[in-house]
Amino acid sequence: MRLRSWNSPVGPRILKTALAVTLALAVIEHYGASPAKVVFATIGAMSAVGPTFTASLLACLTQIFGVAVGGLLALTVIALRIPPVIGIGVGIVGILTGYQYFRFKLVPVLPCLVLVNVCLNPAVEGASYAVGRLWDTAIGLAVGLAVNLLIFPYDNSKKIRQTMEGLDRDLILFLEDLFDGDQHLPEAEVLARKVDALEGQLLLFSQQRLLLHRTRQKRELQCLRSCEDIAQELVVELEALRNMECRGRLNQENRQALRTLGAKVVEGVRDQGQRVEDVVVNYHVARALRLRQELKQTLPLLRRGRQRGKPPERV
Repeated sequence: MRLRSWNSPVGPRILKTALAVTLALAVIEHYGASPAKVVFATIGAMSAVGPTFTASLLACLTQIFGVAVGGLLALTVIALRIPPVIGIGVGIVGILTGYQYFRFKLVPVLPCLVLVNVCLNPAVEGASYAVGRLWDTAIGLAVGLAVNLLIFPYDNSKKIRQTMEGLDRDLILFLEDLFDGDQHLPEAEVLARKVDALEGQLLLFSQQRLLLHRTRQKRELQCLRSCEDIAQELVVELEALRNMECRGRLNQENRQALRTLGAKVVEGVRDQGQRVEDVVVNYHVARALRLRQELKQTLPLLRRGRQRGKPPERV
C-alpha cells in the first residue's frame, strides 16, 4: 500500500514572516520612537515578506507612502480645525480611494491608524507622532525586506520546469487519444491553459532577485522563455490537429514514432492512396514531435547550465 506524502502547512514564507517579526521587535525595542512602535514595526515586517523581491519592494514603498499620507492628512485636519470625527471620516475616504485608484494590494491599516490616533488624541503632538510612526514602520519594513531577500529567497524555476515536463506527458496522451480509433476527441484547451499559466510563473521568476545568483537567474529566465515559446508553438499544432474536420491517416514513420513513445495508436489501412488530409495530419504530427524533442533537449540544457554556471542555448 502506497502512503501519501505529507506536506507541512508551515512553508518557508511563514517561517520567514515569523523571523522577520521577531527580528523587527528586537530592533525596535532599542531604536523605536514611541510606545506604539511594536504595532507599526510588526505590520511593516509582515508586509515586506512578499512572494518576490519586486512585490516586497512595492509593499515597502506603499506602506511608507501610506503612513506619510496619513500623517499629512492628520496635520491638515488639525491645522484647519476640522472636527475630529468628520476629519477622520473624510480622511479615510481619501485613503481608501487612493489605494483603490493606484491598485495597492495592501490593506491601508497604517495610514488610517496614524490619522485616527493623531486626530483623537489632543495631547499628541501631530508632527512628531507622524515622524515617529514613519520611523517605526521603516524599521519593520527594512527588517522584513532583508529577511525576504536573504533567507530562503523564492525560486519557482523548479515548478516551471516540472510544468513543462508535464506538457510532454500530456502531448503523448493527446496524440494517443486522437489516433486510438474511437470517435472521442481530446481537448487542446487543457494544454493551452497550462501554457498560459506558465506566463504568470515566468513573471514571478523575472521579479525575483537572487543576490548571489543574479547572472544565473538571467540565463535561466532566457532559457525558460525559449521553452515557453516552444510550448506555445506545440499547442498551436495540437489545436490544428484537433480542429481538422476530417482526420487523415498516420504514415508509418509517425505511427512508429508515437508507439516508441508509448502511445497506443491503431494500425493503418494499407494499399490506399494518399489523400490531402493524410498529408496535412502527418505534417502537424511530425512538427509536434519535433517541437516536443526540442523542448526535451532544452530542459536538460537548463539543468546543466544551472549546475555548471554555463549559459544554456536553445537547440
